[in-house]
Amino acid sequence: MRFAICNEQYENWSIEKAFAHAAKTGYQGVEVAPFTLADDCREVSAARRAEIRAAAKKEGIEVIGLHWLLLKPPGLHINSRDAAVRKKTEEYVEALIALCADLGGTIMVWGSPKQRAVLPGDTWSDAYKRLIDGLQRLGAKAHAKGITIAFEPLGPRDNCNLINTMGEGTRLVEDVNSPGVKLHLDVKALSTEGRPIAETIRLEGGKHLKHFHANDPNLRGPGMGEMAFEPIMQALKDVKYDGWVSVEVFDFTPGPEATAEISLRTLKRALA
Repeated sequence: MRFAICNEQYENWSIEKAFAHAAKTGYQGVEVAPFTLADDCREVSAARRAEIRAAAKKEGIEVIGLHWLLLKPPGLHINSRDAAVRKKTEEYVEALIALCADLGGTIMVWGSPKQRAVLPGDTWSDAYKRLIDGLQRLGAKAHAKGITIAFEPLGPRDNCNLINTMGEGTRLVEDVNSPGVKLHLDVKALSTEGRPIAETIRLEGGKHLKHFHANDPNLRGPGMGEMAFEPIMQALKDVKYDGWVSVEVFDFTPGPEATAEISLRTLKRALA
């Protein structure tokens, strides 16, 4: 396992400065939220993409991929009943695949609960079928670029009403049946499943797990709340997970330096 951190917690920092601090702290990778680069990823020029990739290389750090894919621009929804909206969304995800590849990334974490929600007047089964249909096309395009879409189950706490549990995420991955679509798990989201997180990981986590986010249910980083990470890291070892463990936080109050340093120290201690 290797450790990364998501760049949006370095709010108001340039991405170059974020790379430098992450590397200095001991991270091996940085995961990029596209909205921190531009409201529309298609506005990020080829020259700027090359600069970002070079800046990461200069610091000896990898851009591992993207997350928070559909927060911006507005009007996106992957399983809308409106075919034009679905087409617009797929085209934007294709642009994100290109951005991810240009930055040297290989993972795209698909959370975006509002942009996959079952909307009023729709049914779960119809929305699910449209989601599978879209992911089959996008998974093939991602795989052709050496990228994996890692789909994230999110619970009601995240205002999500489609794919809430690891079991549902596993079913989705198997229904899509593409090497370009696998499973993403997140500690905060797993904490709502009603059983120990380590038990959930061991149940099916090793089958399709491609990426993992570490955070505390209090929305801060590992070691900044009550969550014990030793059982979680042991469960990841037990299922032979050898991918990235990426720190993603939602409460930036402690500041980027403290969040980065405490989180990494906690994860390394738990893994040892």
